[in-house]
Amino acid sequence: MDAQLQQLLAKQTIQEISSLYMRGLDRLDRDLLLAQFWDDGWCEYGFYNASPGEFIDFALGALKDHVANQHFIGNTLIDIDGNQAFGEIYFQAYHKVPAEDGFEDMIIAGRYLDRYECRNGIWKLAYRSEVVDWSRSAPTNDPYFELAPGTLRGGRQDDAVYHRDNRRKP
Repeated sequence: MDAQLQQLLAKQTIQEISSLYMRGLDRLDRDLLLAQFWDDGWCEYGFYNASPGEFIDFALGALKDHVANQHFIGNTLIDIDGNQAFGEIYFQAYHKVPAEDGFEDMIIAGRYLDRYECRNGIWKLAYRSEVVDWSRSAPTNDPYFELAPGTLRGGRQDDAVYHRDNRRKP
C-alpha cells in the first residue's frame, strides 16, 4: 500500500481511538474504554497514575455521580513514526455535578499527550497523559430543558447511541 495512504489510515484509526475513549467516558462504558489501550499501557494524569484498567475504574467512579458529562475533541495532531505514533489531542470536558445549592457546571480543557503502538496491524494507546490548560466552574443554569421538556436526553449505557435499530422513521 502507498506509504501516504497507510499513514492516513493510521491517523484515522488513532482519531477513532480518541473518539471512542470520549464515548466510553460519557457513557460510563468500561469495556469500550479498556479496548482502546494495550494491556501494558500507562495513564499519567498527575493526580492519578496507573495502568489503564486502574485508571478507568478511578475515572468511572468519579463520573458515576455526575448528572451529565460531555467530552469534546478539538485539534488533533498525530505524528506517525513506524509502528508508533505520538499525538496531541485537545479536549474540553463538561461535567454537571451536584453542589451545595443545586448543581455546578465544571469545564476542564487541556490536551492528551499520547503514544500509540501498532502491534500485528492494530493501533492502540500505549501511553496517555492529560495536561490541563484551564478550568472553569459556575452554578448550573440550563433553562433549555424547561423550555423544551420533550427533548431527547442523553444517557449512560442506555443511551440511544447503543441502539441502532431505533434510527428509523416510526
